[in-house]
Amino acid sequence: MSADADRPVARYRGVLDSLRVSYDGRAAWRDQQEKQPWKLAERDLFLRRVLDDGGGRLLEIGAGPGHDSAFFASHGLQVVATDLSPAMVGCCRQKGLDAHVMDFLHLDFPAGSFDAVYALNCLLHVPNADLPAVLAAIRAVLRPGGWLFMGVYGGDGHEGAATNDQHEPPRFFSWRTDEQIKGFATRYFSLVDFHVVEPGQLHFQSLTMRRPGTQR
Repeated sequence: MSADADRPVARYRGVLDSLRVSYDGRAAWRDQQEKQPWKLAERDLFLRRVLDDGGGRLLEIGAGPGHDSAFFASHGLQVVATDLSPAMVGCCRQKGLDAHVMDFLHLDFPAGSFDAVYALNCLLHVPNADLPAVLAAIRAVLRPGGWLFMGVYGGDGHEGAATNDQHEPPRFFSWRTDEQIKGFATRYFSLVDFHVVEPGQLHFQSLTMRRPGTQR
């Protein structure tokens, strides 16, 4: 039997507290960082898709200090930001954003109340055991035909705390293969675009999806 088979299965509720502490402690630092050009390009492409579909309400989950939410709001979208970290939510509110402390399994919004959801480098903190429930929760708050952007760093399929992490305590990651992430996503959404960006030694998986159903 392999060592991985002997390892306890990670669950989302088991990593929430450490993630919250990690991101609370780095909120001010993250708020000062500039985004790499490839991330800006991914964001711009998603914005164009949403605006071409009529705009409307956008929910950002794992919003961090709110840079992307502020960008979407500046282009006319009605934005709501959520994050696990109270310190990150504080940064969002300082930018004038409607922001709330929420985890991915407790998105306290009416069903179908958003036209788009943006999730950049946050769902990689959800263990495989709970990713289906999280994707179902996201689908529930999207209207039929609504858009989802899901961008994550992928890898060889292993899960666990990152080594040499700059955050304390080290954060949990699920480094899913391309086939794994597409398999999870297409259980709940129609895949419009999948492509990989490889900045440096990273393997970024970009998925643009729609909730199945009648589009407006």
